[in-house]
Amino acid sequence: MNVRLDANRLAILRELADRETIAATASALSMTPSAVSQQLKVLTREAGVALLEPDGRRLRLTDAGHALVVRAEDVLAALDRAAAEMELYRGSLRGRVRVAMFPSGAALLAPAVLTAMASSGVVVEVGDEDLPSSAVPRLLADYDVVLTHRDDRAPAIGSDRVASRVLLREPIDLVLAATHRLAGQSSVSLSELADENWLSVRGGFPVDDVLQSVATVTGVQPRVVQRLNDFKVIEALVASGLGVALIPRLAVGNPHLVVLPLTGVRAGRVYELATRPYADQRPAVAAVLAAFESAAAPFRT
Repeated sequence: MNVRLDANRLAILRELADRETIAATASALSMTPSAVSQQLKVLTREAGVALLEPDGRRLRLTDAGHALVVRAEDVLAALDRAAAEMELYRGSLRGRVRVAMFPSGAALLAPAVLTAMASSGVVVEVGDEDLPSSAVPRLLADYDVVLTHRDDRAPAIGSDRVASRVLLREPIDLVLAATHRLAGQSSVSLSELADENWLSVRGGFPVDDVLQSVATVTGVQPRVVQRLNDFKVIEALVASGLGVALIPRLAVGNPHLVVLPLTGVRAGRVYELATRPYADQRPAVAAVLAAFESAAAPFRT
């Protein structure tokens, strides 16, 4: 059997893998759900094997469907590379690159990245996405490049459908009010923190992962009194004496806080850049990735 697969229908299958439902896929592609379903049925006939199966009221990919999505990445990336090569023949670096960044990472790196790209001919569109690294595959449905962060003991986020590179590591420190009993020390051990009220971020983010390590080492579950994802708000509450917190070193901005390193636990977060496989072979994306590398260089330890 000579199998011929249509690239447009492969793109629809990949979109379904990213967005999980026919309705969400249709919305992203400006199609009707019935049109998406029809195109997937045609792709199934082209493949000669079931690509989808019922999962309650929804559809999910079969093993063959998952395998074809991985191959679809190769096909669609090759088409992107061909288009990028034609851009080079036209003699200029052009294009639009959509970049997702978590807020504190954007505050640190976006100014240098955007400044570097300002006269390049590449339009960079930045979106702030305050989501854990587990959301990267979904974010790549809407963005070309995703700047994410993870606990430095967690595995890299790369997979068959996600290419990743480590950008830098940032220590995570303890922040205290100037009047706190531990404020005069040069560092703090975990055993000294067992009785504290904690101000933390939502679960799934690197800061909370480190806080859970405190629980593992001390045997005491941290008493988290507030969970907020804005470091400026957390800093203000800590400065008012309402608790202690862990904050990435480069994100600390409140001058009224005492910042101390932790002993007894490896505390840090890793900045990681993610793209679809082979996306870095597009000149515009490669230029943005290079701008991130340059922007991160002064902060590497």
